[in-house]
Amino acid sequence: MHDIADLERRGVPGVFVASDVFVDAAAAQAAALGFPAARVFVAHPIQDRTDEEMVALADAALDQVVTLLTSGG
Repeated sequence: MHDIADLERRGVPGVFVASDVFVDAAAAQAAALGFPAARVFVAHPIQDRTDEEMVALADAALDQVVTLLTSGG
């Protein structure tokens, strides 16, 4: 979240991507930073996924990430 906030402040669009167990933590971090970062959440867990499952998660999130990047959040 810090990196996305820094990029956005420099004029570089960014989107925070995390697994869905971090929804509340991301909201708290955004509030603490005073920065409402664009966020996309994918299914948890991540660490035990196969390469194919990770590709499927990324593919499923891609349109949302691109939309947020190109719409300004």
